[in-house]
Amino acid sequence: MKKSLLQFGLMAMLASTIFSCSKSSSSETVTVSTPPFQLGQAVSDASPLVGSIKGTMLTGKTYTVGGDILINASDTLLIQPGVTINMGQSGYNFGVKGTLLSLGTKAQPIWITVAGITKTDLPGAPMNTDPAYKGMWCGINCDSSCKLVVIKWTHIEFTGAVLTNSMITGNKPGSNSYGMFFQNPNTVFVMEDSWFYGALDDCMRPNCKFSIMRNTFEKCGSPAIGGDIINVKSGGTGDAAYNLIVGAATNGTKASNKGGTPVQTNCRFYNNTYVHCGYKQPAPVGRAGSWNFEEGAKGMAYNGLVINCRTGLRIVANPLADTANISYGYNFNYGDSQAVYNWIYPPADLSYPQSTDIPAFTPAGYVKGQAVPVYTYTGTVGANKPMFVNFPLPAQIVNKLIDIQAVGSFDFHLSSSSPCIGKGYTGFSPLAVVPVNPIYGATEITPPGADCGAFQSNGTGNQH
Repeated sequence: MKKSLLQFGLMAMLASTIFSCSKSSSSETVTVSTPPFQLGQAVSDASPLVGSIKGTMLTGKTYTVGGDILINASDTLLIQPGVTINMGQSGYNFGVKGTLLSLGTKAQPIWITVAGITKTDLPGAPMNTDPAYKGMWCGINCDSSCKLVVIKWTHIEFTGAVLTNSMITGNKPGSNSYGMFFQNPNTVFVMEDSWFYGALDDCMRPNCKFSIMRNTFEKCGSPAIGGDIINVKSGGTGDAAYNLIVGAATNGTKASNKGGTPVQTNCRFYNNTYVHCGYKQPAPVGRAGSWNFEEGAKGMAYNGLVINCRTGLRIVANPLADTANISYGYNFNYGDSQAVYNWIYPPADLSYPQSTDIPAFTPAGYVKGQAVPVYTYTGTVGANKPMFVNFPLPAQIVNKLIDIQAVGSFDFHLSSSSPCIGKGYTGFSPLAVVPVNPIYGATEITPPGADCGAFQSNGTGNQH
């Protein structure tokens, strides 16, 4: 009888535990360190990778990709800590029909990137020459047969090349690619403690079971195309929490039931920090700048920290979100200008002032469910600074808000006197639709935090 992938994994973990035990005697103690987990044969780094790949990429090695690569439906690719994969600038695809495990660690992260790129992360750097918006490879594209993708402590960079072939996405050659793409509601996707840098269009479309926690997203979505960070369509269910999202072209987190699968989109977005999102396209009508629900999607939106974004939370009226099954509140909004505060609750949308929000403000004459009068903030602009460890507010920018696109030297942890501390809501649970497992699932599905935003004052949440 064939053993399952999980059975083989658990047997290997047990064997490594046995051989790493300490031996003690009256004169000495010998400790044998546990080697990194390995599946199948080692992948060779002797020549550029092309075509089907499987087995294990070994710690410390650098692999060069020389064409489209694919994990077949019955195969698994395991990437050990400290591996670097250079995808090149030729628009190659990384296809997954089977299982992908990218298991970096805090001490030894994995890099899936392009060699020799100089990043331009200072505020005010021109976007038309920024390599983050050049689209150098086509991202990680998952077929309907894909079973599992686990991404831990991994840097993914410079995605968004134009598709030269349909590969397994079903999109036509010449279409924009996404940083990560899923199309089966039963696929399990875990991304935690990782980094995503640079994309031309959407950073990811997790139309599957997902847990996206404690990550950092920078420079995703280009001025010419737009693009969301976490753009969930029909079939997507899961949790996205404790993510730091800087400089999104439009939405940081978005839920839509568009796509027509039998599984309704259901997303719990909580304890995310959104900074300077929504400005790469000039006043895009009907487009958001932080987070939203639309077109039959349901879920939750709590404990967000929204800084200088074009809009606050949107619950869209057309196409109508599943408003009967959306709950939200305890969100902290800050702006450097009157315009930002006026769009905390965008006109014509169905999100309304909550007494638990900061600032908790309802204009005179404003009636829930009526478009007139339009929400207008008459409180003190800029009075409710979140007091980050290192992010001066008002923001020191060269031209306008689009200048802040990357973390750089900023530090979005909360100072000890931050008004965001203790203002979160913990009276709900994550959907928790993925397994918890050190290899084949989430390391941890972090529950809601007591502080607004991705960084918690007790040391939990985002670890970057």
